[in-house]
Amino acid sequence: MRFFLGLAAILTMGYLVVAADAPSKVTFVGHDKVTTALAKGGPLVNGSDLLVSGSHREKAGQVEVHDKETDVIYVIEGEATFVTGGTAVGLKQTKAGQSIGTDVTGGESHHLTKGDVIVVPAGTPHWFKEVPKTVSYYVVKVLKP
Repeated sequence: MRFFLGLAAILTMGYLVVAADAPSKVTFVGHDKVTTALAKGGPLVNGSDLLVSGSHREKAGQVEVHDKETDVIYVIEGEATFVTGGTAVGLKQTKAGQSIGTDVTGGESHHLTKGDVIVVPAGTPHWFKEVPKTVSYYVVKVLKP
């Protein structure tokens, strides 16, 4: 039950941020697709002003910087060390408005566990630096025009 309350809260936050441009149609994603997205990673909702994805990691990722996307992350299983802020090292643009890097200097470390929510504003370096076992999470990307 806490899982569904947390998911509802995270999705509501994403929609409230973009309420002025909210779509007029309801989007439903069935549990089979959600389960697959959480096991392998993948999109759940793709709109003009937001994206919702399920993600699963078994190891660290790369430093990311999104110029026009605020990430709202809700951890549903596992744990990870997540770094935000600071200065991204070795940044390379992968596509318009998105870059990846190799490290962060001066960032803040957060120990994320089940039930945690973290909001990463657009333009902020962020990184799943350590994943001891696995971590599964939802990401709501709120897109700026």
